Amino acid sequence: MRVLAEVHARDGYPVNWPDQPGEWLSRGALLGSWVVELEGGLVGHVGLSRGGEGDLAPMLWSERNGVARGMTAVVSRLFVAPQARGHRIGALLIGRAVEDARRRGLHPVLDVVASDTAAAALYERLGWELMATVEQRWSLHQTVAIRCFGAIVKSCGRGLQRWVR
Repeated sequence: MRVLAEVHARDGYPVNWPDQPGEWLSRGALLGSWVVELEGGLVGHVGLSRGGEGDLAPMLWSERNGVARGMTAVVSRLFVAPQARGHRIGALLIGRAVEDARRRGLHPVLDVVASDTAAAALYERLGWELMATVEQRWSLHQTVAIRCFGAIVKSCGRGLQRWVR
């Protein structure tokens, strides 16, 4: 929780600090979560889950590709300690979540608040496709712009596909 608190203080992620951060990290239909340790300390986290009510990226991906929403997995709760940035830890964590989604036969998707330009830039550098930017109502008094991304699948010839991370 300390690293998450550091990220929240520096970057404002998560936008709304959860009452129970540990529960927030494991909420939903969690398929898995991974952490990175550096020099004996936790420096990063990512989760992978089934899409839940209100998750826009799975809906957009399924509509766009004509497949069931259940064929997606949501990459979420990604954060890296401020002092550990610049070592490709975020890319490593996303790669691990993408591998697990692929192993399960699911297509990875994610969303990010539009104001988090550093996260969006990371996803774009890693080859994720921006599907849409939409307004999402989080409460009576809070509407947030959300950027929805899907991992790109490219053909490698001979009918095979390769996941781009």
